[in-house]
Amino acid sequence: MGKHLVLGNGGIGRSTAQVLRDAGHDVTVGSRSGRPTGLDDVRSLAVECTDPAALAAAADGVDSIVNALNPKQYTHWDRDWPPMAQAVLAAAQRSGAGLVTIGNLYGYGRVDAPMVEVDDPKALRPRGIKGRVRADMWAAAKAAHDAGRVRATELRASDYFGAGAGAGVSYLNTYVLKPAAAGRAVRLMMGAADAPHSWTYLPDIGRLAATLATDDRSWGHVWHVPTAPARSVREVVADVAQITGRGVSKVSLLPAAVRGAMRIAPIVRSLDETKHQFERPFLLDARHTEQTFGLAPTPWTAALRETIEALFGQNGAAAIQSKSSL
Repeated sequence: MGKHLVLGNGGIGRSTAQVLRDAGHDVTVGSRSGRPTGLDDVRSLAVECTDPAALAAAADGVDSIVNALNPKQYTHWDRDWPPMAQAVLAAAQRSGAGLVTIGNLYGYGRVDAPMVEVDDPKALRPRGIKGRVRADMWAAAKAAHDAGRVRATELRASDYFGAGAGAGVSYLNTYVLKPAAAGRAVRLMMGAADAPHSWTYLPDIGRLAATLATDDRSWGHVWHVPTAPARSVREVVADVAQITGRGVSKVSLLPAAVRGAMRIAPIVRSLDETKHQFERPFLLDARHTEQTFGLAPTPWTAALRETIEALFGQNGAAAIQSKSSL
């Protein structure tokens, strides 16, 4: 079995660590705070994630580094991501560890067809600062890989949901599943309620990250996380109603005046560069990943059930009917 360093103690980092641990690997989770993960037999380590030397020391002797970090402030990715990404890449090169980066779809920009894996960084068409930051991260890692300085790969997930996502981190958890499961109206900040959208289940991200860290076929390529067929927000709300037995919640945009007033917050304004993802079909194609590694997404209904139960605890479990018509 191998030895792995997972950077980031959020939901994705912990999910990845759990999958690796369950497969018999030696796992350490490194984060700024070094707080415990809550996972038995997984070590926790406080490490400065912008310090290449400190990261390289933490990665000494490991087979892979999984970069599941995220800057604290969503509005300052251009300031905060580059020093972290550069330090992690440098640490992988110094230590000889393979580098698995947890990515997203921002680099694809505005799309008119299902997104397929793009290994060539030059083929990315980011729209906005965040997409450019992500595209630059992959370009640097791919260049280092192609030059023989490191083994690197990147997985890309769509907007994710599921237990373990921090408060306010998952759009679907926060703005759709929570109110719909509670029988309240779903009020959207942006987007079209009937636009099909791929929603990635958080545990499926962890499963793919662990697979890439332990399979040499991964290196040098981009891989999409297996994701259930796309569902619009309105369809998701109807699915939640069938699972919980509650009535179907009303779905609507917040009034224009309210949305306008919310723009005083920098984080709301920063969503402008990604709002296209919710205004038109946004579809992830992961067939190449599924066929290569023999993976499949968690069934949609099961993923929704597990998420609702986690969000509402015993009340959520009690609200779900024993059988679903989905």
